[in-house]
Amino acid sequence: MTLQNSRQGLFTTIGNALSLNGDFYENARNTPYTYQIALTIVILAAISHVLGSAVILLINRAPIFILLISLLIDGISVLAGYLFWTFTIWKIGRWLKRHSLSYGDLFIPIGYAYAPQALNFLTVIPFLGRPIEIVLSVWSLLAVIVAVRQGLDINTNRAALICLIGWPLVQLAIGSVQILEQRLVTGI
Repeated sequence: MTLQNSRQGLFTTIGNALSLNGDFYENARNTPYTYQIALTIVILAAISHVLGSAVILLINRAPIFILLISLLIDGISVLAGYLFWTFTIWKIGRWLKRHSLSYGDLFIPIGYAYAPQALNFLTVIPFLGRPIEIVLSVWSLLAVIVAVRQGLDINTNRAALICLIGWPLVQLAIGSVQILEQRLVTGI
């Protein structure tokens, strides 16, 4: 696979993930380089989040040490949130389905469902940052619901219930990191 083909594959995958296409999530594990593409999407989401935070911290003239620490924590919080949420869904899914569902069975489609978070850099738009952040978060939630519905072969209501158990915790963690950054910059 060439670099250009892998880029096209990544962009096609992101486009399909953004569309919330159930068939795409159903067949997510059957495409080449699935782990790498899923992980790449999550890393792009983390980088996008870091870029948005960096602009805001630079505008607020954060000291370089606080800027670097904040950005590191920001990126790690997105990756940790993904891993935690996937683990939570996997554990509940195993309990619910009572069969040997592998972590990888959900790692890939949930990684793809993080595609809307790759647009997180748009949160730097004045007055629209918070609404954009909320829209992207809900969009990711909906994508994860579709991914879990297809991955666990359950109905949409059950998938939504499973996803809504971990989602508020991830949102709370990311929001807490943002508040911590604000306090570090303002010196409170």
